[in-house]
Amino acid sequence: MIKHIVLWKLKSEAEGATAEENGKKIVEKFKALEGNVPGLVSIESGVDFNRSAAAWDVGLLTAFKTKADLDFYQDFPAHVEIKKFMAKVAADRCVIDYEV
Repeated sequence: MIKHIVLWKLKSEAEGATAEENGKKIVEKFKALEGNVPGLVSIESGVDFNRSAAAWDVGLLTAFKTKADLDFYQDFPAHVEIKKFMAKVAADRCVIDYEV
């Protein structure tokens, strides 16, 4: 099983919306992938409510059967569209991929 975790810090305003509004849009975009990407075992995303100095704004946790499934997801058309949106609204990103 492959875990793919991503965290983003969002721009305070981008694409005519606040960071909070864009965070909600991002979560909805990822929810729409559930059950629609071959090899994607699970997906969850959320907007941080803690707001501590160390917090990131949006998180994504996904699980894939294999690394090949993760690679397929990276180029899956609906995910590519999300990445285009993220490039406009995100200020920073961190990611980790690991096998369990």
